[in-house]
Amino acid sequence: MDETQQTSDPRPRFPAQRQDEMAALTRARGRVDVADLAEHFQVTTETIRRDLSDLQERRLLRRVHGGAVPWETLRFEPLLAVRGDQQLDEKRRIGAAAVDELRESGTVIIDSGSTTARFCEALPRDRPLHIVTNSILNAQVLAEFDNAEVTMIGGTLRQNTMAMVDAHAAAAIGQLTVDALFISCDGMSTSRGLTTPYEYEAALKRAMIAAARRVIVLADHSKLDNDQLFRFAEWSDIDVLVTDTGISEPLFEELSTLVRVVHRV
Repeated sequence: MDETQQTSDPRPRFPAQRQDEMAALTRARGRVDVADLAEHFQVTTETIRRDLSDLQERRLLRRVHGGAVPWETLRFEPLLAVRGDQQLDEKRRIGAAAVDELRESGTVIIDSGSTTARFCEALPRDRPLHIVTNSILNAQVLAEFDNAEVTMIGGTLRQNTMAMVDAHAAAAIGQLTVDALFISCDGMSTSRGLTTPYEYEAALKRAMIAAARRVIVLADHSKLDNDQLFRFAEWSDIDVLVTDTGISEPLFEELSTLVRVVHRV
């Protein structure tokens, strides 16, 4: 029987043996869930979580919400501090270019993310805006603006992004109607639209899109053709994509048939 198709195996194991098999299953499947592992090894979910923590310390896998992925996977979301350093110049130029999509006044949602953080830094400080954000870091920057009213969405804090991402945050956003949304993504492609690795984050982003009259995506070229697990938007949901000139000309032409692309940065 193929190991990726096994459902349970009641044979007793030493912790080290169980962890080695757990790492092998993670590499074979690409992702494992705590509940499935507990059933497979006939142990408690608390035992599985301890095993996953040990394996992460050994750099054999990375813990994600509800399970784990291989350590070497390229689709694991890095910490915000790391992402902030990646393509930094491109993100600053994207943030500055996105300001042109902002009206002189009105209501705005600004999503969390390293690129939207650069957008906050580029915002003119004298515009009378009401800004809603789920990002603690964005709120700290915006708090220094004299004419901006800032609303922070509550919820459960994700330490990777320093943002509120859960059902409470999505419910709060669902009560709003705003002029514009400036949103980030972890992956995008012409076929799949916009994606993220996390289910709760996808739900929050869908709520943000539903609340906005205009949707502007801020994403550098490294997000292209990098589909993640959960899709939160199709290109028909998006009004503008602000990106950098790292995208190829053929891909730019293809994207331009789906959405207005700004890459004069």
